[in-house]
Amino acid sequence: MRSRRLDYSESTRSALVESAVELFTKRGYAGTSLDEVAKRARVTKGALYHHFSGKQALFEAAFDAVESLVYDRLEKTMTGPGTAWERTLGGLKAFIRSCLDPAYQRIAIHEAPVVMGWERWREAEEQCSFGLVRSGLQLLVDAGEVEPVPVEVTSRLLFGALSSAATEIASAADPKKVGAEIEDVIVRMLLRVRRPADESLERPAAG
Repeated sequence: MRSRRLDYSESTRSALVESAVELFTKRGYAGTSLDEVAKRARVTKGALYHHFSGKQALFEAAFDAVESLVYDRLEKTMTGPGTAWERTLGGLKAFIRSCLDPAYQRIAIHEAPVVMGWERWREAEEQCSFGLVRSGLQLLVDAGEVEPVPVEVTSRLLFGALSSAATEIASAADPKKVGAEIEDVIVRMLLRVRRPADESLERPAAG
């Protein structure tokens, strides 16, 4: 049976992370103080230090929260109903929508490489997103939707392209326009390697 103390501790940590995401999104890492985070979460600064060693640790928790939200969104789409092609394109569209989210733009794309260091950030991005890219490509290959390709190498190329796309969208004067353009380009690229419908191993379910 869970104790009230454990429940309170977890709710306190969640409140701190939620407040950190809001403030880092609005003011950035440099413009946010731990005092402000604690105040917004309605906890003492001592409670904050009980959960986090400092500002960078809190930022990394906020980064993880934002990344987890995107991961869950993509996984839900890619494991949902539909053909492999439909699910993979759905995952692509969900990723582009995530790149338009202010929290993802500010925390995961703009701030994280600087605050966490490029290598640590890249490693965290790979842990969160690379597996989904590889799974999506494997889905297409297994279903015969695309010509057989070396999945690992191709997945890394696609992952690099999507990471660059995220940066382009977040840095654009008109993110929605650039996001739509990038989505169109990637879909066109996939269509070039897609097998004709009569060669695909996967068929839509009969109605």
